[in-house]
Amino acid sequence: MGFWPVRMAPRLARNVTIALASLVLSGCAGWAPWKDPAQIAKNQEKYGLTADQRIKMLEEKTKVCKANGVEQQEMFTQDLIQKMLEEHDPRVRCAILDAAADFNDSAALAICRGSLDDPDPRVRVDACRAWRKRGGEEAVTLLAARYQADTELDVRLESLRMLGELKDKSAIPVLAKALEDADPAVQYRAVGSLKKVSGQNLGDDVNKWREWAADPNAKTSVWSTAEIFKQIF
Repeated sequence: MGFWPVRMAPRLARNVTIALASLVLSGCAGWAPWKDPAQIAKNQEKYGLTADQRIKMLEEKTKVCKANGVEQQEMFTQDLIQKMLEEHDPRVRCAILDAAADFNDSAALAICRGSLDDPDPRVRVDACRAWRKRGGEEAVTLLAARYQADTELDVRLESLRMLGELKDKSAIPVLAKALEDADPAVQYRAVGSLKKVSGQNLGDDVNKWREWAADPNAKTSVWSTAEIFKQIF
């Protein structure tokens, strides 16, 4: 009697699988809960909106808000602060930050500043980009501080890259300091940013840039083809 289930179990499992497959193919079991509007509504009520849904809704609200007056925009950015404090998903916090970067009131600025200290490096990287968008003296100060304070390489590299994109000469001291970093990736990124900020093109030799940084007013040792021909002839 104990032998029958052992022999029949594989056949039974196979028959169940075939039966389920035939139901799906025939359309009798064609209901897909992830596509059913009623089921989606139930899931949203029970679990809340997904991250993608929250991001999409935020993007739509941001577009509408940009066309509104200052008072409505300030109410919107105040609401963004609350959302930022409550949001657990870094992707959504990045979307909130991106929205705030387009506004200039105190709440939007608070989000951009605070995001530089977000616990997730993805948000801090995005915050560096937000300050590139905002620009100005404060952007240079905050990006320089983020490079010096952050422990994540991606964040440090992005802060240096954004300093280069700002093309503000007040960033030269921190970029020059980055040339002495122990990580070659940081040195290389500092060189790339110095090219944009300084207007000089000393190639990719870190030592040449170190010499230049020690005395930016000294004549560069890099010669153009035209200068070489002048010396020869």
